[in-house]
Amino acid sequence: MATQAATTQADGVYERLRSDILSCRLRPGAKIRINDVARDFGVSLGAVREALARLAAEDMAVATAQKGFSVPEVSVEDLLDLTATRVQIEGLCIKGSIANGDIEWETELVASFHRLQRIPEIEGGSEPMLNDRWAAAHQQFHQAIVAACNSPSLLKIRAVLFAQTERYRRLSVPLRTTDRDVVAEHKAIFEAVLSRDTKLAVTLMEKHLRTTTEILVESFSERA
Repeated sequence: MATQAATTQADGVYERLRSDILSCRLRPGAKIRINDVARDFGVSLGAVREALARLAAEDMAVATAQKGFSVPEVSVEDLLDLTATRVQIEGLCIKGSIANGDIEWETELVASFHRLQRIPEIEGGSEPMLNDRWAAAHQQFHQAIVAACNSPSLLKIRAVLFAQTERYRRLSVPLRTTDRDVVAEHKAIFEAVLSRDTKLAVTLMEKHLRTTTEILVESFSERA
């Protein structure tokens, strides 16, 4: 029973820290102090260590000898590598999903697209921020596109890449200097997938992913 409780604690810490990292509430490069997390979350040190070990295995945290854990830094080189890899994996998943998708897959895809279109992407304020509800709907939409892919290994790799690039998406919002019609991009991808035009769907997805990267690289360059 004690072991089960410790595992449950670790799961909770993992989910909360992962959410804070992805949303950039924990900024790139920030130290993650085990004692502070245990105190703030009201859990054991062992639960925090277990959660951080899982995050490190997913490249969502960095373990450094004698220095503990920190949030991974961001860089143009890392973003370009992630994007290039994700383009390839996403394309394979889309091909498999379109080939195997049935009426239930189509129904879920339509529902996820409808939900995404009804939620604003950006929250107003002194500095624009990504809407958390939109981010969740966006993840569900992209997941729905590839849900019929029959390769668990590909889907697992894709999920890790999606999570890692989500931090960059969050960072790109306040840095945007050009207009972008994300709604139109999603609509075009949705229509291509639903009509089972594999070649067009893969092409549009690649353009969609690379546009996010180009915006952030341009913003990084201007700030530098």
